[in-house]
Order: sequence, then structure tokens, then C-alpha cells
Amino acid sequence: MDETKSCTGKILIVDDEATAVENLAHVCRKEGHDVTTRTTGMGALEALEQSHFDLILSDLRMEKVDGMAILKRAKLADPETVVILITGYATLDSAVSAMKAGAFHYIAKPFRLDEVREVVRNALEIHSLKRENRLLKGRLKNSPEGSTIITQDAVMRRLLDMARQVAPTNTNILINGESGTGKELLARYIHDQSNRSDKTFQALNCGALQKELLANELFGHEKGAYTGATESRIGLIEATNGGTLFLDEIAEMSLTMQVKLLRVIQEREVQRLGATKTIPVDIRLIAATHQDLRKEVAAGRFRQDLYYRLDVVGLRLPPLAQRRGDIPLLAYHFLQKHASRMGRLVDDIDPEAMIALLDYDYPGNIRELENIIERGVALARESQLSLTNLPATLSEHAVQAVSEKAGKRLPTLAEREADYIRYVLESCRENRTRAAKVLGIDRVSLWRKLKKYGLEENQESDPVQPRK
Repeated sequence: MDETKSCTGKILIVDDEATAVENLAHVCRKEGHDVTTRTTGMGALEALEQSHFDLILSDLRMEKVDGMAILKRAKLADPETVVILITGYATLDSAVSAMKAGAFHYIAKPFRLDEVREVVRNALEIHSLKRENRLLKGRLKNSPEGSTIITQDAVMRRLLDMARQVAPTNTNILINGESGTGKELLARYIHDQSNRSDKTFQALNCGALQKELLANELFGHEKGAYTGATESRIGLIEATNGGTLFLDEIAEMSLTMQVKLLRVIQEREVQRLGATKTIPVDIRLIAATHQDLRKEVAAGRFRQDLYYRLDVVGLRLPPLAQRRGDIPLLAYHFLQKHASRMGRLVDDIDPEAMIALLDYDYPGNIRELENIIERGVALARESQLSLTNLPATLSEHAVQAVSEKAGKRLPTLAEREADYIRYVLESCRENRTRAAKVLGIDRVSLWRKLKKYGLEENQESDPVQPRK
């Protein structure tokens, strides 16, 4: 995500107090938003009939048409419209009712303008993500079947253009990229785009087998070639005749095996273990590695002649952290894939969860993203994947990202409690008996908290708006 760019939107501000409207409009316009103001609920409904708004800031208590009516009308017209309600009569019941009706946030008066600014900024960012998520879901739903590479990244598109260009040839290809970036997927994509698409595609991880087992897997053997070889067996090279052979982690292949593979490439023939004759083969070879083969050649661990035979066309897959624009597309792809496989009715990703996904660096790349989404689908209790369904590492990272994005540290729970006690005291005109009752504690407990937070003498640290 581009952290230097903030979301701007079309905002409707509604309050029957002209000063409040003026202050809120001034703050929003300074942020670059397109602002429309109304001083009556009826005026707000008329504005909603005439235009569409991304966000609505509305006072809750107004004559004839109140904030709840505006909220319901806005949500009826467009469920994605963000509504923030403001009131000088904050109660738990009214807050719960507002949130159940679809309010994004509930701000109690007196409020700080910087608080409103931050809430509006976050709300519009989430609104933008919701809209983008809806478009991405539609794009995936309408994408043609058989599409194997999901991307909207410019670097990846150029890479795929080159892959399609060389696919019809018999040229050997070397794919380089970090673990989990989709090297085998790209190899299959090239095979599907080639003239060999109706033939076999075989894949083998060279680092997963010992030298003897790898030789047997690739070249096969004749009956009696070694103890236990009771019958002949063809290897992958022979079985792939006419198709494409993908060798992953090619750098893990021993020097002895490299010599044998080089002969297959040069002579276009294979010899089973224990055989005296060779068998002609026609294969397209695609190799892959996460290592720098040039350094391996310089260190004497990889044959230079084999390197040049493999690296006729080199394709480098970027890590997921360098193609963040693909994260929502891939996340929804994996969401659909695993929800269908598990039989779960999870078809959306909560904006807060998407922000966390976008801000994570993915050391395990696409494979790690898929694992995260699969885990989330398994844990989700609703139709939306939420932040609580993601691993703790992502949640902690998201909190840190929000803190850095805001340019300040996040307040502690104690600081939040102190602020709230100060607000209740101000609202109760410093009547501690009444304040204790509002807080749900006794006077002694309130006195201890006042002493703990240094609030024995109430001090106003910020200018506040008059309470209606």
C-alpha cells in the first residue's frame, strides 16, 4: 500500500448546529475531500436523493429527521456508504443501536477535531478497500476457467508476455525466484501456452531426493540393474517424451547428475540405469532455483556448461512483497478455492483484515498467503474473513502499521481510561458522585483512579465543542 497517499472522498456533513457543521467542513476540506453540508435532517435526505456520497457525518439528535433515519436511508441506497454518527447524548444503548444499523463509528461530544479527522481518514480508506474488494471478486468470478496466473502487476504482466512469446519454441528456460513465488505454476503456464500443451507435464524437486534415488527417478532402470530391481522401470525423462519436464531446485543436483542431465540435453537421448542402449527423447526442459546459479558456478558447485544450456531464456519471479497490488486478487482467489473445498460459506474479507494482509511482507511469498487464507477460512465463524481469523503476527503487524501511519504511538489502555474518566467528569460538571454512577463504580474507586492518573484537579488539555 502507498502510505503517502490518503483516500479522498465525497462527504455529506449534517448537523443542526451551524458552528459544528462549519468546523467539520473546514477539517474535511483541508484533507482534500469534496464536502456538502446540510443543517437539517430533511435537507440531508434531499441531498441523498440528488447525489451519492462515500461518507456521511451526521448528528444523531435532530428534529423531524434524526441521524438514525439518515443512516438507514443511506444504507438502503448504497450499503457501502460509510456513516459516522455524532451526539452529545452518548449512551451504550444508542451506540449499540447505531452500530447494529450499520454505522461505521460513533463519536461522543465533546469531540476533538483531530479525532474526527483520523476517523474519517480510516473510514474512507476502508470504504475504498470495500469497493476494490467488490471489483476484485467480480473480476475473479468472470475470469476464464483455466487461467493459472492471477496478476495485475506491471512487472508480472511483462514477465507473462515474455513467457507467452517463448512458450511455442523448444527453448530451455530457467526460472529464478524465492521459495513460494510460484515457479512451478509459471512452468505449467508456459507448458499450457506451448505446442506441447496436449502432452505430459512432469515436475520433480531435485532437492527432495538423494543422488541415487534422483537418478532412478529421472532415468529409470532395467531389471537387475541393482539389488531389488526385479523389473524394468521407465524414468521421468522417458515418460515425458513429447512434453515438458520441470526440474525445481536444480542447484541441489549433484555434479555427477549434472553431467548425466547435460548429456540428455545435448544428445536428446536417455539411458536407463543398467541398460546398454539409449532411447531417443524429445522434451522441453524448464529448470528453477531460488539460488544464484552464477555464484554456484563460480564456487564450483554447478557446471558452467549446464548453466548455459539451461539459461537460454531466464525469467525472474518477483517476491510477493514487490507486487502488493496482487495481494487482494490472490487473497480472494484462495478464499474461493478453500471455502469451496471445505464447504464453508465464507465469501468476503473484512477491510481491516485486508489492510493487515496488504501491510504484511510475506517471507514465504504466495505460498504463505495461501496458508494464511486457508487458516482463516477454517476459523471463520461468519461469511467474512476478519482480522481475528488471521495469525497473531499479522494482527500485531497491522497495529504497528497503523501506529506508524498515524505518525504517533497508539495510546495505552490506561491512557484511554484516563481520557474517558476526564470526559465523564466534564460531562457531569465535576460532580464525582454522578460521575462514579455513570462509570459504574463507587466514589472510593473513582478517587483512587483520579489519584492514579493525576486527575484530582481536572484540567482541560484540548478545546472542545459545546455540548448540545
